[in-house]
Amino acid sequence: MDPVTTTLLILVLAIVAFLSNRIPLGIVAIGVSVALWATGILDLGQALAGFGDPTVIFIASLFVVSEALDSTGVTAWAGQQVIGRAGTRRTPLLVVICVLVAVVTALISVNGAVAALIPVVVVVATRAGIPPSQMLMPLAFSAHAGSMLALTGTPVNIIVSETAADAGARPFGFFEFGLVGLPLLAGSLLIIALLGRRLLPDRAPTSLPQDVSSHARTLRAQYDLPEGTELMGVREGVTEVVVAPRSELIGLHLFPGMATPSGDLVVVAVQRAGEDLRGPDATLQAGDTLLLSGPWDLLERNTAGPDVLVVDEPSRVRRSVPLGVGAKRAMVILGVMVLLLATGFVPAAIAGLLAASALVLTRVVTTKQAYRSVSWTTVVLVGGMIPLSTAFVETGAADVIATGLLDVVGEGSPHLALLAMCVLTVVLGQLISNTATVLIVAPIAVVLAGDLGVSVLPFLMALAVSGAASFLTPVATPANTMVLEPGGYRFGDYWKLGLPLLLLFLSVAVFYVPLVWPF
Repeated sequence: MDPVTTTLLILVLAIVAFLSNRIPLGIVAIGVSVALWATGILDLGQALAGFGDPTVIFIASLFVVSEALDSTGVTAWAGQQVIGRAGTRRTPLLVVICVLVAVVTALISVNGAVAALIPVVVVVATRAGIPPSQMLMPLAFSAHAGSMLALTGTPVNIIVSETAADAGARPFGFFEFGLVGLPLLAGSLLIIALLGRRLLPDRAPTSLPQDVSSHARTLRAQYDLPEGTELMGVREGVTEVVVAPRSELIGLHLFPGMATPSGDLVVVAVQRAGEDLRGPDATLQAGDTLLLSGPWDLLERNTAGPDVLVVDEPSRVRRSVPLGVGAKRAMVILGVMVLLLATGFVPAAIAGLLAASALVLTRVVTTKQAYRSVSWTTVVLVGGMIPLSTAFVETGAADVIATGLLDVVGEGSPHLALLAMCVLTVVLGQLISNTATVLIVAPIAVVLAGDLGVSVLPFLMALAVSGAASFLTPVATPANTMVLEPGGYRFGDYWKLGLPLLLLFLSVAVFYVPLVWPF
């Protein structure tokens, strides 16, 4: 079997595996790299080169930056400040939510922004008397538009920028994506505002994220605490725990105001079956609930053992506190990273690594927290699929597909070739990861531009735009999947609002992009 056929067969098998949802994405990507080596398409160094690629390193570092902004309450603060001023009218509220998620996405990626803002949007929608189903899909779709505002918005942008440089052109600037991102965001807002009410379902959600902003109010009511009692602040908070079976705390006498056996926390309240547990003879039993107060780090450390079952993880509740400990340091480090990326003073991977290292050294995030924050599925997916792009170039598979496309559309019009490439991208992007899709199509885009004798920049920017147009299914991107249950959506709900947005992105990619980046 010749190398081109083998490479295309590996691609087809990978797509089938992606679509089956029976094999983890990372395993499929690793399988692709191993298959390329086993069949002799690539040598060992080439087959594993993706895992050390600067693109992969930069993507991994951005997860640490995203975790820092989320865990220190910067994202919660931004959400409360902006959405809190939008009132309760549907259209202004929707526009503010969409703009907010777009801006946050440009800095910390689609998945991070959507995950951070889902609880805030649910709370705001509920208070405004609007079904969350009318707000959450626009949240995810606007994040896709926001991903085109800056280089850091999505791994796809980083991939196409590096591909442009490798193709002998130039990398795209940090804010250069905004030249197409702003029209995409404006058009998306217009479609969502005008058609959203009719195209989105009015449906009760199957599950809702916890309203952590009302957590303190709930605890005050349950434990009958004075209204003025401050339970959660920047440095200290509370957590609710249940005494576990066979806990060493069973038989211990604890009362409000007393320190815990470790001496690190203070007992705020003790209850059994919803009633306060008081009196000198009252001792703890399995199932009793304790409300404990102390510094956030000590709350997390002292409730991690087997003696108690934590009702709400302190680390999760802490994220709802706006501008918590380390928030200023996180924002300064983010600003420096953006400045380095915007000026091109250092390579993108170095800027990301410096930012991630600074966040750990300044104790904004712990080393364990930094490792835990990285989406290893995404990292392995990109690292494993990069060799497939290499194989497409090395074997000439990209030339074969590019020639096939040109045979269909003809060599006279680069616009038709651009349209064919974008249609291929949006079709694949609804079925498999848009990151994997762009890695597959990127070498084809380079060959198309070369065969036509035109600049590769419009082809790669159009590829980024069409790669972001993953709107038709809930499995197209993790962000689409995240809003499925909180919004009470069904599989067939996505294409109704997604189709006009997809046509917008496709039109911008084919007609607008070549005006800014000429052939």
